[in-house]
Amino acid sequence: MKRLLLLALLALPCFSASASAQTVAFVTEEYAPFNYRDGKVIKGATVEQVQKVMADIGVDYTLDVMPWARAFSLARTTSMTCVFATAHNASRDGLFKWVEPLLVDRNILITRQGSGVSAANLEAAKKYVIGTQRDDYTEVTLKEKGFTKLDVASDFNATLRKLLGGRIDMMPISELYFDKLKADQPLEMVTVLSSQPMGIACEKNFPDDLLARMQASLDKLIASGEQKQIFTKYGLHLLN
Repeated sequence: MKRLLLLALLALPCFSASASAQTVAFVTEEYAPFNYRDGKVIKGATVEQVQKVMADIGVDYTLDVMPWARAFSLARTTSMTCVFATAHNASRDGLFKWVEPLLVDRNILITRQGSGVSAANLEAAKKYVIGTQRDDYTEVTLKEKGFTKLDVASDFNATLRKLLGGRIDMMPISELYFDKLKADQPLEMVTVLSSQPMGIACEKNFPDDLLARMQASLDKLIASGEQKQIFTKYGLHLLN
């Protein structure tokens, strides 16, 4: 009997370690209305999708908001960690395992109204100072497309403040978000920068079985129309 009790006690730490290993750490940035803090609560159109996926599959998770460069780095180097909403492009494809799409979006270059900034295409836009965020995919995209006059900030809100204050000429932004933001801010579109799916990017050793369960749950969310309802709730309209 004592031997059986000892074996049972020895098994308990193994069970706890296995359970804790299934906890997923999600990290994201401050980018309302997709992901942002409202007091102590983290919410947004992509946050709700992640929350519903994890509730559906019954797996524990944590969620934190931080500067994008740090979030992106953590998801590349820390086991059981995922960053969202991450643009899935060729340069990032092999860096992560993917669950997508949380949305499919175009990224556009915008300026403040009355700035006098005008560009019919990306080539014409290269003479201007463009603001973006450190390690954001838009920084990579701008460099790949030959932009050299870049002003790099720590987060989206810092870049937006620079644009509104006249410290930069243009900045890239989600077209979905711009459609909402332009109602409250004196901003206007200049030209299209890129188009891409946005998803959950997980560290390369993330368990394949768990990834498949997350993808199946997201697929169900999309097929049911619930993803569209979430975007409508935040005043966003999915692009065709």
